[in-house]
Amino acid sequence: MKCPYCGFQQDRVVDSRESKEADSIRRRRECERCNKRFTTYERIDEIPYMVVKKDGRREKFERQKVLSGLLHACEKRPVSAGKLEALVDEAETYLMDSPERERSTSEIGELLMNRLKTLDTVAYIRFASVYRDFKDVREFKEELEELLTAKEQRRNAHK
Repeated sequence: MKCPYCGFQQDRVVDSRESKEADSIRRRRECERCNKRFTTYERIDEIPYMVVKKDGRREKFERQKVLSGLLHACEKRPVSAGKLEALVDEAETYLMDSPERERSTSEIGELLMNRLKTLDTVAYIRFASVYRDFKDVREFKEELEELLTAKEQRRNAHK
C-alpha cells in the first residue's frame, strides 16, 4: 500500500476490524518511513448483474425495483409478501445462472408473469398490463380471453 503522505510502499497494519455492515474490512496502517497513520478499506469486488432493457440499454439489476412492481400488481390481493419475495429470489437466481451475468427484461418479465399467473390472475393481469404495455383495450381483451380459455381447459381436464 502506498503511503498517502510520502509515497513509500512499505507499511504495517496496526489494527483491522470489520465495518458495521460487515461488507468491508477497515485497516489502520502505519508508514515505515514517515510513521504517519492512514486508513484503508478492503471490499469484495463484485461485478453487478445486469438487465438488458427493450431499447438495448443495460442497467444494474435491482431487487427492490422488481419487488416494488410485484407489490404494486398485488395491491389489495391475497398474495403474501413471502410469496413475492420468493418470486424475486427466483428471478435473481435466474439472472445469476446466466453465464454472461445478464438477462433481458423480457426474459425476467415472462418468468415473473408465468409465476404470477398461478398465484393470482388479477395480479397477473395488472403486471402484464404494465409489462406488456397494452396499446389499447383490444390487446387487453385478447389477454383476458387467453386466460379464460386456459382456465376453462383446466376445468374440463379435471372432469
